[in-house]
Amino acid sequence: MKKKRILYLVPHRMGRSPGQRFRCEHFIPFLKESGYEITYSNILSAWDDKYFYSHRNYFIKLFIVVKSFIKRVRDIIRVKNYDAVFIYREAFMMGTVFFERIVKWLGAPIIFDFDDSIWLNDTSQGNQNVKWLKRPSKTADICKLATTVIVGNSYLAQYAKQYSKNVFIIPTTIDTDYHKPVEKTLENKNSVIIGWTGTSTTLKHLITIQSTLLNLKKRYGNNVKFSIIADLSPEIEGVEFEFVKWSLTNEIEQLSRFDIGIMPLPDNQWTRGKCGFKGLQYMALEIPSVMSPVGVNNDIVTNGENGYLASTDQEWLDVLSMLIENPELRMRIGKEGRKTVIEKFSVKNNNQTYLKVINSTIN
Repeated sequence: MKKKRILYLVPHRMGRSPGQRFRCEHFIPFLKESGYEITYSNILSAWDDKYFYSHRNYFIKLFIVVKSFIKRVRDIIRVKNYDAVFIYREAFMMGTVFFERIVKWLGAPIIFDFDDSIWLNDTSQGNQNVKWLKRPSKTADICKLATTVIVGNSYLAQYAKQYSKNVFIIPTTIDTDYHKPVEKTLENKNSVIIGWTGTSTTLKHLITIQSTLLNLKKRYGNNVKFSIIADLSPEIEGVEFEFVKWSLTNEIEQLSRFDIGIMPLPDNQWTRGKCGFKGLQYMALEIPSVMSPVGVNNDIVTNGENGYLASTDQEWLDVLSMLIENPELRMRIGKEGRKTVIEKFSVKNNNQTYLKVINSTIN
């Protein structure tokens, strides 16, 4: 029997982007086991990354855009050899939907996946001067062109359903065989580590609890430490923290050092579309998670059972203080968090749903 073939059009190389890793990359092995042949085509290389998200370097960025355009043209030429085209967020980084329209015209079903409120303008700091080139409203156009739209939560689905009748919710999922917790004891540690992980584009969210972090330091001194894992070191006035540059090779080892994981968010249209990835990572590793009650976080966390939700500065201070002072509570909440991930947000428990959506699009 001839294998069905899917062409994945994505921005980044494998292992680089959290969204790609946890929305499409780790489903690919299961698709292959199920008889699909997958071609993964990213347009930004490791070299491109160094310049594309930096400040200025406009001539280099122009070169990257032209090079990326040529690569997508090559992808379009081979679309006829595939049974479907999977697009994560957009086929091309500019405001055009030229490539999506050509794929549609060629008759290939489009599977469109997104996991943020990408119809809003949330351009990286390095590209603020050229954000007018993005045209985020093109998300609606891609939804109209797509045969199937996959989103990470009900908020995103509500948007997509305005433009597509074939919308499916598949949460951002965790490979619980990869995210394995490290055995921890109840013995008192010299200090409790409160940790945050993410990319430079979301570092700004940490500022929302700056006063809480300062108050915790005043209250507990050296008995509490802050750790940040990211691609760039942030500047948080008055807050001392250990910065660890994110690396795929040791991310689990570094995350496992956290005693408490935090995911603060402002409440706005962009953050309501987020899919709770940070919190899910912490929970999968049995790290008690404290999250802002924004968007899907309210569906992930049952407050006080498998994690905590905190809105105000006082709530953040009270919850984090309680967890700092109570290692037994940290352990109990951590175990309940992993149980939630396994049951609702694991790759294993979403594989069949993902396959069903793919099959319904192609067959």
